[in-house]
Amino acid sequence: MIDLNRVRQSDLWYAIGYIVADGCLAKDGCHIDITSKDKKHLILLKRALYLRNKIGIKYRSNERIKPYYRLQFGDVNFYKYLLGIGIHQNKSLSLGEIKINDAFFTDFLRGIIDGDGNISTWIHTTNYNRQWCLRVYSASPIFIKWLDDEIKNHFGIEGKLYSLKHDNKDNIIYRLKYGKKAAEIILKNIYYSRCLALERKALQAKACLQNSNKMIH
Repeated sequence: MIDLNRVRQSDLWYAIGYIVADGCLAKDGCHIDITSKDKKHLILLKRALYLRNKIGIKYRSNERIKPYYRLQFGDVNFYKYLLGIGIHQNKSLSLGEIKINDAFFTDFLRGIIDGDGNISTWIHTTNYNRQWCLRVYSASPIFIKWLDDEIKNHFGIEGKLYSLKHDNKDNIIYRLKYGKKAAEIILKNIYYSRCLALERKALQAKACLQNSNKMIH
């Protein structure tokens, strides 16, 4: 159970964003499940939320090679709170707008990006300068459009929205993309000093912001 009197609001809203991206609500009306390939990150998240639950291992589909780590905990009140702000069971395709606390939107967005985003870099084929961008993915068209609007409201920038059809999958995946300048604005606001974050993404963001010509691969 999460002790809301001890957890920092910034960490709580980061966790909510991460749950939207890489978590789920169990059907029992009590348990919340958070999954990650990075066990170290779940340990940090567990400590930030003052949880004592053990971190387990699970495998997706029939694949037994790459394990995923899972933090599962029961908290009826927090479960109901998540329902109240718009997060529900089987949310992947049907997630809508989230009733966020605007003061912690940057933390919520960082959780989303750590779970369902990526920071990419490449060399331009014509001028040979290093380019980079920020992408966020979702299977829900309503949610991704809402997120685009919220980012525009908070940072004054607008992304480009694409729909992608993957082989052997019936559903469409939506990609929200921000180019070099727009990504810089987002990253410098959400990955601030000592924030709770996925270490790999935080290091990528830091490298991007230090010098656009010295991006990490």
